[in-house]
Amino acid sequence: MEYLTGVSRKETLELSELLKEDMIGKTVKVNGAIHTIRDMGTVAFVILRKREGLIQAVFEAGSCGFELKEVKEADTVEITGIVEKNEKAPNGIEIRISGIRILSEPTEAMPLAISKWKLNTSLEAKLNYRPISLRNVRERAKFRIQEGVVRGFRDFLYREGFTEIHTPKIGAKSAEGGANLFRLEYFHRPAILQQSPQLYKQMMVGVFDRVFETAPVFRAEKHNTKRHLNEYTSLDFEMGYIDGFEDIMAMETGFLQYTMELLKKEYSRELKMLGITLPEVEKIPAVRFDEIKEMVAEKYDHKMKNPFDLEPEEEVLISRYAKEAWDADFVFVTHYPSKKRPFYAMDDPEDTRYTLSFDLLFNGIEITTGGQRIHDYTMLAEKIAARGMTQDGLEQYLGAFKHGMPPHGGLGIGLERLTMKLLGEDNVREATLFPRDLSRLEP
Repeated sequence: MEYLTGVSRKETLELSELLKEDMIGKTVKVNGAIHTIRDMGTVAFVILRKREGLIQAVFEAGSCGFELKEVKEADTVEITGIVEKNEKAPNGIEIRISGIRILSEPTEAMPLAISKWKLNTSLEAKLNYRPISLRNVRERAKFRIQEGVVRGFRDFLYREGFTEIHTPKIGAKSAEGGANLFRLEYFHRPAILQQSPQLYKQMMVGVFDRVFETAPVFRAEKHNTKRHLNEYTSLDFEMGYIDGFEDIMAMETGFLQYTMELLKKEYSRELKMLGITLPEVEKIPAVRFDEIKEMVAEKYDHKMKNPFDLEPEEEVLISRYAKEAWDADFVFVTHYPSKKRPFYAMDDPEDTRYTLSFDLLFNGIEITTGGQRIHDYTMLAEKIAARGMTQDGLEQYLGAFKHGMPPHGGLGIGLERLTMKLLGEDNVREATLFPRDLSRLEP
């Protein structure tokens, strides 16, 4: 019988270990996938792809115990060799190969030239061959940046006293309502895929005061645009004992500040690789919905078509205005009309046509919706009735309010949209590992 006592340390080294000064001249073992082979005749450069980046290995005929023709692109291998400095090599080092062991071999040729610096192919091809296209180091780097955003969200909220929760995605009732619901049969009962964890977040404020979740949400929107997905990842939080919805905006500003610093510190390699300049988030302007619509209409001679919502063109113009007037990459648009917000949104007591809510726009697109919620049971029940809704399926939710809830509010951030804008892409699918839209269920 054997006992497992923890993580086992391997002989093979990672890139960060190889980059230590005391490794120069040492014999090491490294495993990885062959990214590309550059055959120069008597010498060849075998480039390995590791999780941290690329490593250059040098093959010299007659000194390695194998022939170059025995290895090919996409083989996974373990090489033995001596670490040497080479400023021209990726990461400034290379390994002189003395031995190689093949771990696995592909059965087909690569459908995409992933070893190229830029993957010069269509988005459709990249998505059709997603597990392969992501092996391109720049394509892969996009999702390291996305990891950094989620990591920043989690780390910052933990620091601010939030508890992470995990809510169900199958439910009887939606928080948002409307026609864009995926409906399904749940053991002979009607059910839906959740558009938001909103109702659960609010209930849990009565338990933990401050909660957050990172999870998928589902929208059955029958359009195919560059900004919409039918399944996306929402970064949600809800916090109690607030003085007003401004507390929510301040918390999001703090998250953005924390995350930009984290990206600069921990993801500098990916930022440099993708040529990303991070936005300024020292201060973010906030302007009322009705005021900014008028300001934009006047400055850019834009005719307003919908007085109760922002059109995509208006989001672009508002972001343009914010950059020109305040040198701001982000802008909060506050006090959205009540008729365009869900039943749980707190109306502005000074003018009930508007709500104590906001959107955050980033470089021409909405990435966040949030605001203060109704915390009084009677007020909530009255608003549900005023909208012609029933309480069917909301009994558990409303029960939490019957037994008391603190003033609270929260928000939801579209992870893929935020990543898209940080990357400077114009299609949200570029920032989605495996997109789900009107036409795509695979891979």
